[in-house]
Amino acid sequence: MKKLLLSLLAIASALSLMAQDQQPESPWTMSGSAGITGSQMTLTNWAAGGDPSVAADVQFNYSVDYKKDTKLWQNRLELAYGLNRTESNGVRKTNDKIYFSSSYGHKVYDNLYISALLKFNTQFADGYDYGVKLDEGGYKQTSGFMAPAYFSGGLGVEWNPKAWLSVNASPATWKATVVTEETLRPIYGLSDSSTRHEFGGNVKIEMKGKIWGDLSGYTRLNLFSNFLDEPQNVDVDWTMRFDLKINKWLSANLNFHAIYDDDIHIPQADGSAYPCLQVQEVAGIGLLVKF
Repeated sequence: MKKLLLSLLAIASALSLMAQDQQPESPWTMSGSAGITGSQMTLTNWAAGGDPSVAADVQFNYSVDYKKDTKLWQNRLELAYGLNRTESNGVRKTNDKIYFSSSYGHKVYDNLYISALLKFNTQFADGYDYGVKLDEGGYKQTSGFMAPAYFSGGLGVEWNPKAWLSVNASPATWKATVVTEETLRPIYGLSDSSTRHEFGGNVKIEMKGKIWGDLSGYTRLNLFSNFLDEPQNVDVDWTMRFDLKINKWLSANLNFHAIYDDDIHIPQADGSAYPCLQVQEVAGIGLLVKF
């Protein structure tokens, strides 16, 4: 009896393992991370001087991809918000982002897909240029929720040879810039209308994955040319993020974002405004949870 039970148990275990091996691999790939970085400094009778401060930056990134047979569907959501409080300047925003993209493709050859791409990005709260003070007090506002907001949709092809690489080329792309606050419209090249429509070509390149050891990264380069108005002036939007795992919970991260858009006129201290390369860099050590 004992031998029979052991034999039945062995058979059951083998069948269970075989069933697990025969389960089809899921076409869904989901990954994300949520983290918060912070810093704090206090000074008491500090002869060298300084400004007590508290800072916090919260970020959330999530990707959902589907790849099976002739279908490819990729989705990405990025949220970020950061604040810095100093004794002399009060609370100021340091980071603010809402970004969503979704692309759907139908395979036509090997790793090449006919695709449709949708994108949207804006920010949560008002932003200010703290280098430009107003006569009535406060600082010059430069952005707000849906001011600006960017919508785009395009048709083209997508090349997805590896899980870590995706290239989307959309030669027929519509782009809309929306600025709901009238006083901010001149900064983004709008005057009489709250929306500017453009038609052109767009290229989006994404790479993500482990770089070396506990260092992982993500980068996205987006290029857009407006065929209807000065197509040689290409809009550039480049994002990079690096995460270095320290232990189970702690991680060091570096975020880099560069934008050039000749329709955006950056206010200067002398009262002028013109297109400039915009660069943002956020680095820190804090809690990071991946899922």
